Amino acid sequence: MNKLNIKVIALAVGLAFSAGAMAQSMSKDDYKLSKDRIAVEYKAAKAGCASLSGNSNDICLAEADGRQNVARAELEADYKPTSKTRHAARIAKADANYAVAKERCDDMAGNSKDVCVKQAMSADTAAKADALTQMQTADANATANEKSAAAFSKADNQAADARKDAATVTLDAQYEVAKEKCDVYAGGAKDHCLERAKARFGKS
Repeated sequence: MNKLNIKVIALAVGLAFSAGAMAQSMSKDDYKLSKDRIAVEYKAAKAGCASLSGNSNDICLAEADGRQNVARAELEADYKPTSKTRHAARIAKADANYAVAKERCDDMAGNSKDVCVKQAMSADTAAKADALTQMQTADANATANEKSAAAFSKADNQAADARKDAATVTLDAQYEVAKEKCDVYAGGAKDHCLERAKARFGKS
């Protein structure tokens, strides 16, 4: 696993603010207090970036923005728990990880940077595909719970289709990363690299 992926995973683990740990039943007062706390934490995080310069500052600000956006989305999901609000929280995490990953790529150059960007895009695509699958599965199961046994079968089929679509989108994104890595070669070596990538991902 490369450094970028390790950092992105670490960020994903650290993105949740205290709002994410709250119980789903939340009063309006608790909701407002949590919203205010998120704003205070965001202001403090941005202030902490002031001592940094260049791309380090950009990364720091992207992390601060990401944490705020994720915290807000998770707060909404806790306050009004639905498949849509939970999906929005997952998308917020994906967007936050992607924004930081792209900023980290700016420390690189040439093909290394190109590959870095493609990997960030691939991770973003996979995360959003997974988020969509989870929402579609939850909605299908909710519908099935209200109807007959036939609806359960339909829900299972819809969930399977959603997982299949997500897998296809993720595989295509990974193929783009593999192709980008071939750009370091030329001539026959590049052709061979591209052919291996096609074979690996089942592309004709």
